[in-house]
Amino acid sequence: MVTLRPNKVVWVRTSPLDPSCRRCGCAGGRGRAGRCGGPGLRVGAGVSGEGPSARTARLFRCARLRRRASFGQNGVRRRCDSRALWLPAAVPSLHVGSDDLTVTATAVVAREPGVLDVAVDPSAELRMNESVKLMRDLIATGQPMYGITTGFGDSCTRQISPDKVVALQRNLIRYHLNGSGPGAARDVVRATMLVRANCLARGYSGVRPEVVRQLLDFLRHDIVPVIPERGSVGASGDLVPLCYLASALTGEGDVWFRGSVVDAADALRECGLDPLVLGPKEGLALINGTSFMSGFATLACADAAEIAHVADVCTALGMEALLGNRGHFDPFIHAQKAHAGQVRSAGTIRSLLEGSTLTRDDHHVLRANTALGDNRFLKLEHPIQNRYSLRCAPHVVGVLHDTLDWARGMVEVEINSTNDNPLFDVDAGAVRNGGNFYGGHIGQAMDSLKTAVASVGDLLDRQLALVVDEKFNNGLTPNLIPFLADDDETGLHHGFKGTQLAASAYTAEALKLTMPATSFSRSTEAHNQDKVSMGTIAARDARTVVELVREVAAIVLMAHCQAIDLRGAEGLADGTRAVHSLVRSKVTFLDRDRRLDGDIAEVVELIRSGAVRAATA
Repeated sequence: MVTLRPNKVVWVRTSPLDPSCRRCGCAGGRGRAGRCGGPGLRVGAGVSGEGPSARTARLFRCARLRRRASFGQNGVRRRCDSRALWLPAAVPSLHVGSDDLTVTATAVVAREPGVLDVAVDPSAELRMNESVKLMRDLIATGQPMYGITTGFGDSCTRQISPDKVVALQRNLIRYHLNGSGPGAARDVVRATMLVRANCLARGYSGVRPEVVRQLLDFLRHDIVPVIPERGSVGASGDLVPLCYLASALTGEGDVWFRGSVVDAADALRECGLDPLVLGPKEGLALINGTSFMSGFATLACADAAEIAHVADVCTALGMEALLGNRGHFDPFIHAQKAHAGQVRSAGTIRSLLEGSTLTRDDHHVLRANTALGDNRFLKLEHPIQNRYSLRCAPHVVGVLHDTLDWARGMVEVEINSTNDNPLFDVDAGAVRNGGNFYGGHIGQAMDSLKTAVASVGDLLDRQLALVVDEKFNNGLTPNLIPFLADDDETGLHHGFKGTQLAASAYTAEALKLTMPATSFSRSTEAHNQDKVSMGTIAARDARTVVELVREVAAIVLMAHCQAIDLRGAEGLADGTRAVHSLVRSKVTFLDRDRRLDGDIAEVVELIRSGAVRAATA
């Protein structure tokens, strides 16, 4: 549930470009209006009297939900239209356990600590207490309950007495502390903590509200456990990585705190928090779920959305740099193959090119060529079609748009689910044993997403190959080197030759990682876990593919801006001009060879932060 805290001020942007008018089921978003009048709004950190920053986070909410939250009373229009406005509104707070956590809200919590206030939904707290009471009542009967009064996994046939249940949870955490590899990024861990809190707060796991509050206190104080990335098969949840989270909640292990890695106990003490003492089932509930893979997945979805938009921007700039035919994006063409993502991509490119004098429509291209007349053969001066990496861009980027919509839906079901075992059915007074910890949906979503993202990376790499090659770039310089009048420097400079090599390497690595991780199930744990999801590996792969393709996109943006400067920026459309100006605010024209790794990093951040999207809104 989204509520308002009037003691803080942010800036809210209403925008027709937000793609996710989905939460109320009104069929809005994705380029079409919903019954509620959506799409939604964007919320970002700010203070009264200031405009939004480039790092503005978008909370996707349709207009119906916006009215429910009374945003109209705080200066925000009640219905979206074709215009976009920045207006002040109160900061929303997020309630876990209310089944409406989104990918975008998770990304905000993960990457903008303190922007959203996170609390436990009051109704969720009631359900949690009821499930704990039922669990304790069942323990008192002497009934064997998996992971509470029995061993774990294949050891479920070994029952223990009620006086051992707390020690059992401590041992569960300790024997799983065997992860390896690099520590997960802090935004991934924050996302993991929020998702785990949300799943447990639903109230069917038999954990006390104190457990969820400890997770939220870690978020509030930005105490971030150090969690190795490797060690999860993604079937009985993320047992190994989540044990590092559970251990930190109890005051053991290492955490990031105020810029340094410190003992968890010291961070808790500094914040006035007590180490959590695990009760029956609480260790199992913390680790026996899909929240670590979901942490990677939510951020991969958020980042892939920026890549999809930037790919459309790159295509528009590439069309202008190469004096292309914008008729390829005519609505008639894409209406005849109306995949929503394809239509959306073509519409975005077409909109970005509106007013461009560097591109031509079909009839302009035809008029620019000499008429055939009485000749039986004529070589045209201007091709009537561009190469596939430009002409077919909506058919490639559109796949990513549609895959992302589908994957986001799967991820949002997962992060609003109860995904541990066993579960407590209070109405029936029973404990239920199942397998909701299985990460199959996250694995499938991430294997699909990484393939679509990598394909877009390949598309952008092909666009780069065209614009740097004098055989294909329609009169631009080789490797986009500057025009030099000084003979002493002629032949010395190689422009974007090196960046093309790097982009090819990044693209190849991204494409290599498209091998589906979910195909590699391994029977493990004494054949109790004889079919596993490998969802965590798929999600980590998706994260890496997104990072690699973002590097490619940054290089292509830089190269296209260089080409535009060589061609003449005065002919740019308003939309592409805004992006060109944004890039030039960070990266200067390449007037001679220089190291470009720092420039690439600057443009990567423009993409990651959403600044490129904001420039075109």
